Amino acid sequence: MVNGAVFALGIMPYISASIILQLMGAVMPSLARLMQEGDSGRQKIAQYTRYLTIVIALIQGTMITYALVYSPDTMFQGFDKGHFGNIIIAGNIPVFFIVSVMLLTTGCMILTWLGEQITQRGIGNGVSIIITVGIIDSLPGAVAQAYQLVFNRAVGAESASMGVPQAVLMLAFLCIVTASIIMIAFIVWMDNAERRIPVQYAKRVVGRKIMGGQSSYLPLKVNYAGVMPIIFASALLLFPQQMFGQFSIGWYNVIYGSLIFAFSYFWVSIMFKPLQISDELKRNGGYIPGVRPGEPTARFLDYVMTRLTFAGALFLVIIAVIPNLLMSYLGIPPKIANFFGGTGALLAVGV
Repeated sequence: MVNGAVFALGIMPYISASIILQLMGAVMPSLARLMQEGDSGRQKIAQYTRYLTIVIALIQGTMITYALVYSPDTMFQGFDKGHFGNIIIAGNIPVFFIVSVMLLTTGCMILTWLGEQITQRGIGNGVSIIITVGIIDSLPGAVAQAYQLVFNRAVGAESASMGVPQAVLMLAFLCIVTASIIMIAFIVWMDNAERRIPVQYAKRVVGRKIMGGQSSYLPLKVNYAGVMPIIFASALLLFPQQMFGQFSIGWYNVIYGSLIFAFSYFWVSIMFKPLQISDELKRNGGYIPGVRPGEPTARFLDYVMTRLTFAGALFLVIIAVIPNLLMSYLGIPPKIANFFGGTGALLAVGV
């Protein structure tokens, strides 16, 4: 008997829809104006996101159902001949297609609704919380699997007349747990890292009051793009999977890292507006000491952000590639390796 999960699509179609609309807002003036209209604009954007989520969920649900029906049995373990779909389908295929796609899409929309309810009730970002709960849910299993990994290998070593002391085994297990904690601390540190640009405000006389004359700073995050470059690169590599599967893991990581670098600069170029920040500073009587207001300030901010983006992109590449290296060269199971980096670790730590 084969069991299918109603929530198999998860909430990723909603995230994909949100990213697409955010990128479209950077290139479509009408959508950008809608995003700046306050609550009414945000409600319309949210409605557009739901519509796009349904479309993406229908497409992904159709692809999953197609894979279940027509993929060769070599893709699945435990079946001898024929196609996987011929074993699980009792009835006509069109009905199975319609029912399966509708169930998968409905499951995605239920999770989307649940995330919006969590957000509206003031608990936090509901979508991020749902993703984080799914990640943390696998933590006990990952710890148990790490324990079994160390001790099972030790049993194999003992059978080859290479006895391993119990203290050494426990130390190896503790090293794995400690390395995971250190990696989480590193992610927290880099996620909060920022370059503070000093800003001085000139004194102004408004009526009988003297305004300004105070110092502040402009925080520029090192990891300004967040987890978006990893999501983009991962999504792009999913399509030509067979082509990349012919490459070695080293080439795959090189391509993966290059895409993360490219998408990091692409995201910053879309979302970070140095000229707009410069105009706002000038309008409010602010300036960066040693830098003239206006265009020179915009060039300075662009220069600083370009250097910060390099550091942030390098950090993302390290975090994204570490799980692949652990799985490929050390034989670490995916459930354990994913807690040493990757999209899941970044999302969980961010939430």
